[in-house]
Amino acid sequence: MNTTTIDNLYKAFATGDIPTVLGIMDASIIWNEAEGNAYADGNPYIGPEAVLNGVFARIGAEHDHFNLTNIKLHNMENNQVLATLRYHAKVKKNGEEYDAQVAHLWTLKKEKVIAFQQYVDTKKLNDAFNK
Repeated sequence: MNTTTIDNLYKAFATGDIPTVLGIMDASIIWNEAEGNAYADGNPYIGPEAVLNGVFARIGAEHDHFNLTNIKLHNMENNQVLATLRYHAKVKKNGEEYDAQVAHLWTLKKEKVIAFQQYVDTKKLNDAFNK
């Protein structure tokens, strides 16, 4: 069940259906970007609106495209799902592209995401943004 919920979240994100993505989040979700990621400046983001404005809006504003590829979901204990995937994206300001290894750890309660932790190759992201 939890993997289905997260699969639906990724499918909605892929089609730009951000209202559905936000709807899968608990009202008091605790969202953390990887340490060293520029978007970690707001950690922890509390609530869907904070995630929307602090993460998703910035990704959209700063990228020509931002795609999640090779998503594999792993059901874990304690109502958690581990997603292993890649970010394939292009930075607007300089045209640099990156293909970064990523892991997302999702924690769910009653089919809502209550916590998120991102792990990503922050050097690859930072190199692309600073060229």
